[in-house]
Amino acid sequence: MTEQPIVSNAWLYAPAASAGNGMQKNERVRLTIPIVALAAFLGVAGPVNAQEPPAWAYPLMEEGRGRGPDDGTLLSTPDSDLEFTQTEINDRFNPPDWYPDEHPPMPEVVAHGRPPLVRACAQCHMPHGMGHPESSSMVGLTVNYVVQQMRNYKSGERRSLDDRRHNSMVEIASDITEHEVREAAEYFAQLTPVKWVTVIETDRVPETYVGAGNMRHAEPEGGMEPIGQRIVEIPEDSHRAELRDSHSGFIAYVPPGSVEAGRELAATGGGKTLQCDICHGPDLRGLADIPPLAGRSPIYTARQLLDIKHGVRTGAAAALMVPVVANLSDEDILNLAAYAASLEP
Repeated sequence: MTEQPIVSNAWLYAPAASAGNGMQKNERVRLTIPIVALAAFLGVAGPVNAQEPPAWAYPLMEEGRGRGPDDGTLLSTPDSDLEFTQTEINDRFNPPDWYPDEHPPMPEVVAHGRPPLVRACAQCHMPHGMGHPESSSMVGLTVNYVVQQMRNYKSGERRSLDDRRHNSMVEIASDITEHEVREAAEYFAQLTPVKWVTVIETDRVPETYVGAGNMRHAEPEGGMEPIGQRIVEIPEDSHRAELRDSHSGFIAYVPPGSVEAGRELAATGGGKTLQCDICHGPDLRGLADIPPLAGRSPIYTARQLLDIKHGVRTGAAAALMVPVVANLSDEDILNLAAYAASLEP
């Protein structure tokens, strides 16, 4: 049977009652009205491209800081009896599943992908769906939302300010079928989010480098430096993160006061934007097909806001976000991302 395509922007107007929250069908367009009104009030007609984005949100691997050659050593995690070599761990079409009893059976596209272009979803997003800071957490996203995002990758509507870290999703989207996308989306949609990021306010942070996979790590030799106006997101345990161990999460260091500043801005709009929960739901846990923000990687959230503000992430959903982010400074975006990450997912 041939699947009927989803209208490209239909998810934006889906009745919230479909998410089981009790809203009536005649309320389904209310999510868009405040944003349209805000755009008219602020006189915002399009994305803002006035300044360079902050480098902390777009880490890229530093030369010479990769993993090095595989010497064939069998590697393991503290919580699993399985063993893999680094080559096996890095296999795009057979990434490690350290805890196969902790999740439902993975569809083929999630577990193995389809060579040569459709790499396994679990390689970056992991079997539990929480991902790493360089990739999205898939837990809590609806099937319709994921399908539309993959269409946007394919059409070029979803891009990033630094496409070097973005091209893998474009490549996958160019070859993946909608059936495969739906299988993957349905798998991740049934998973339960876990607390994956611990937010810590501080004025000094570990010195860091960016290694393989564009992941930031603490320098092995130690050392501390001022945080400035940055979010510094690193693994709790760098070795376990390199193993793609889903029992080992991340720490996000943020400037002192940023969580409260983000909470205030999210709750009131601060005269420059819209209250976040109008669209993203109570405690920012999502509403209908609007994605949840709570507990997500703060540098990932910041990248999405920056990509929309600078006009490289487009499409129907991004168009509604343009007036929301147009008047936000980089510091505002940092604060909002820090606040959202501090919430329980």
